[in-house]
Amino acid sequence: MAKICQVSGKKGNTTAKHIRNQHSQGWKYKAPHKNRIQQPNLQIVRLKTPHGVVTLKVATSVIKSVEFNAVACGIKPVPKAWLKKPSYNI
Repeated sequence: MAKICQVSGKKGNTTAKHIRNQHSQGWKYKAPHKNRIQQPNLQIVRLKTPHGVVTLKVATSVIKSVEFNAVACGIKPVPKAWLKKPSYNI
C-alpha cells in the first residue's frame, strides 16, 4: 500500500539527501550526498460512522489538527471523501 495520508494527501519528500560526514582534508574527499525519501508519519485510525467503522491511514500532523479531532469526537460529520476507498494515483 502506498505511504500517502488518506485525509490530507501527504506523501514522501523525494528531494531529501542523506549526507555522510567524512572528516577529510579537502574537496577531493567531500562527503557523499545520496538521495533518500522522507516518509510521512502515518498511523492507522478507526472512526465510528453511522455506516460502521472506517479505518484510515492518517498523518500524525492531521491527527493533531482541530478539524480532524472534531470529526473523531463526533462533533462534525465525516466528510464523504474520507469514506471512499483510497485510490492512489501515483
